[in-house]
Amino acid sequence: MTAITPASPNSRQAAAWNGSVGIHWATHHDRYDTMLSGVNDALFEAAAIGAGDRVLDIGCGSGVTTRVAARRAAHGHAVGVDISAPLIDRARASTASDGITNAAYERADAQVHAFPAAGYDVAISRGGVMFFADHTAAFTNIGRALRPGGRLVFVCPQPVDQDTEESRTLGLFARLLAQEEDGREASPQSVPPDDADDAADAAAARTAMASLSDPARIHEVLTAYEDVRVSPVPVEAVWGETPADAVDFILSRTPGRTVGGRKRASLEEVFRPHATERGVRMRAGVWLVTAVRPA
Repeated sequence: MTAITPASPNSRQAAAWNGSVGIHWATHHDRYDTMLSGVNDALFEAAAIGAGDRVLDIGCGSGVTTRVAARRAAHGHAVGVDISAPLIDRARASTASDGITNAAYERADAQVHAFPAAGYDVAISRGGVMFFADHTAAFTNIGRALRPGGRLVFVCPQPVDQDTEESRTLGLFARLLAQEEDGREASPQSVPPDDADDAADAAAARTAMASLSDPARIHEVLTAYEDVRVSPVPVEAVWGETPADAVDFILSRTPGRTVGGRKRASLEEVFRPHATERGVRMRAGVWLVTAVRPA
């Protein structure tokens, strides 16, 4: 396993995903998996995993996509790789609980990890490839792990300013959250060092999330591949069971964040138009990217 040290190229992301961000995702793994489940059909249809395939899952998180891949590759195997120890621990526990024996996990930085050369038939990722310091180097390294003719399939966010239900609603939510109860802009507050570090971790993750939102950038970093295609895919994201639950979840992502009763009510109203019997659902969009390692 590649050592993840302060000198590693992705040490900033390693700090976030082994700190407050990774702990939050591991703690709320069911919620995050439900939120992202709308892209699963498009991802796995494009990946076309065969029964004997060897699958590499980059940024596997809590391992739900690795487990799906392992079931589809019933006579092959799937390996999930993630930089986050809390998420890898969660993935291993869930896989053991499900009785899946052809899936394994490694905590590693996929940008530099020494994958077995040509050891995989297909590499997949559901929102796990945006966080590299050097995307070209990372995708080139992943390409070496694919056999000639092997497939790369991943999903990543579209630009945050896309005019979707989700972007409009979350934008309104953020603006209301930034206001004091009387409508004034909230002033910066001093926070304890630990909380400041947690906030910095969250900011680093949010910034990296948008790093591949431009299709031109995606083509630019996939120089080691051919037949690169970037396609828009509409999705419906699930943010909570009720408006109150959605607010609780978003606030929990910022350590120490509290709001007063009046503001809390206004934040819940933001989600009210999207509340259904199947939860708070908003239409959004992602990019589905497919590419092939040259034969």
